[in-house]
Amino acid sequence: MIELLAQTGLNALYAAAYMSLVAVGLVLIFGVMGVINFAHGELFMMGAYTVVALYTDFQMPYVLVVGLAVMFVGALGIFMEWSMFRPLRDNPLGGLVASIGFLMILQAAVSMGFGVRMEHVPPVTQEVIEFSDRVRLPVQRLVVILAAVVLLAALWAFLKKTRFGWALRASAQDREAAALQGISIRQTAQIAMFIGAGLAGVAGALTAPLISVNPHMGHSVIIAAFIVIIVGGIGSLEGAVIAAVIYAFVHTFVTTFYDGVVADIVGLSLMLLVLVVKPTGLFGTADRA
Repeated sequence: MIELLAQTGLNALYAAAYMSLVAVGLVLIFGVMGVINFAHGELFMMGAYTVVALYTDFQMPYVLVVGLAVMFVGALGIFMEWSMFRPLRDNPLGGLVASIGFLMILQAAVSMGFGVRMEHVPPVTQEVIEFSDRVRLPVQRLVVILAAVVLLAALWAFLKKTRFGWALRASAQDREAAALQGISIRQTAQIAMFIGAGLAGVAGALTAPLISVNPHMGHSVIIAAFIVIIVGGIGSLEGAVIAAVIYAFVHTFVTTFYDGVVADIVGLSLMLLVLVVKPTGLFGTADRA
């Protein structure tokens, strides 16, 4: 029983790692731009398909492909900001609807290019760290965990220690006041979209060898991400990370001991419970930050 709990805990830690990247990217975009990007799950999917195209089909080095996935999906985020969110800056509902439309476009484009079949990316390494006969951690999963820690730490340093990071935080707190101080709202929006989309892309690229890749894989990811940011508090990056860990552990343990459907119900119930007790989320405030 102890070994089962330990193995489930390692599985949950892996899930928390990539979910944190997705959720933090979504929170960053909302905080700076004030829009809800429903296509964020599809950005995760595009990162995974970058690996399918370049690593599986063209045999490019995996590390290089992950870097290219960040750049490609980040550039896709900038395109979304320029083509959809900027023209609809004063119409949040319009931006939300536009992101749903873009979601469908990405799904259709990938379906036409790769088909609707499941794609299986060959593992980069078969090495496994064995703690005991029944407690094992594939090195590929360890890479995801370590990469998430490094990327989130780098994002924290960027937001706290650099001028561009200060500009992003100022725009998130009060867009009009930031503009009066000479901060370019257009530039901060582009940076937020690049970073937020890039985090989703790298999460998809890192997990591609561990999951079945398909054009509709973003659905479950975006639902989990929304649960995470609501539980953590909309606009709170720290809350998103902590809520991702909580959600991943709850969902993984319930899936292990019951099944996935019950785990989904428990995850939604957790969100509803938090909203009843603290409507702003665990770390949210009444005003959007």
